[in-house]
Amino acid sequence: MLRDVHPIERLRYVARSSGGDQRTLVRETATAISGLDLDPAGLVVACRRIVERHPTSGALWWLCSSLVTSPDACREAWGLADQIEEDPTADQIVDLLPDGATVCVVGWPDFAGEALIRRGDITSLVINSNGEGNSLVRRLQRADNDAEEIEAAGTAAAVIASDLVVVEALAAGPDGILCSLGSHAAAAVAYCSEIPVWFVVGRGRRLPEPMWKTLLQRLDDSADGWELEAERVPLAMATAVVGPDGLVDPTPSALAAECPMAHELLRTSAM
Repeated sequence: MLRDVHPIERLRYVARSSGGDQRTLVRETATAISGLDLDPAGLVVACRRIVERHPTSGALWWLCSSLVTSPDACREAWGLADQIEEDPTADQIVDLLPDGATVCVVGWPDFAGEALIRRGDITSLVINSNGEGNSLVRRLQRADNDAEEIEAAGTAAAVIASDLVVVEALAAGPDGILCSLGSHAAAAVAYCSEIPVWFVVGRGRRLPEPMWKTLLQRLDDSADGWELEAERVPLAMATAVVGPDGLVDPTPSALAAECPMAHELLRTSAM
């Protein structure tokens, strides 16, 4: 957390930062915005710049859309920050994971990674994505968990050796989720091999369809297809969706939007 920092500088830090836990980004953004006396126009500009800098963060789209449509953005910011901090998704995964299972994950998923560390009886096969897999494996091993890092070339073999594949959403729309690179391949192999695939969708990730489409378009515009920082996994590949309310069937209603539609965020700000 940033302490003793002016709200403007805090907001600039969030706008410039890359990666990081989405819950932390939401908390920092909420803290910065609540410390500023922004008029409605200024709030829209600030929120546009945040989602432009973090187009793959469903949680920041959720926060910003809620703020620009709220009559009291400051109060709303603190309430949403508390909601995302109290997200019980990791607790749900801890309770739902089969005893002694071999579980395949991609990169370092926030909720699934936390659940694997807490369970202790799970064998984790971690597919390296953007250099994050190795860090999760080390963290799991320090907690005396059985874990192995898998390079991309071993994705199919790792999935076939697993009892369950878990892919976690950075953001979600009515037809799928946005995940770390390598998630689509892992889910596809599992689907073809009849191995269960759980989509983990934490609080604040499910967006209205127009926002979802804008997010995907901005991602596509950011780089060539093989150089993107994340990828979409179709809902059809899931056998279950896990979120704050537990495990549910993989229907479009499981990915229904949880924030208001803010058309203001679909336009870019003048820089």
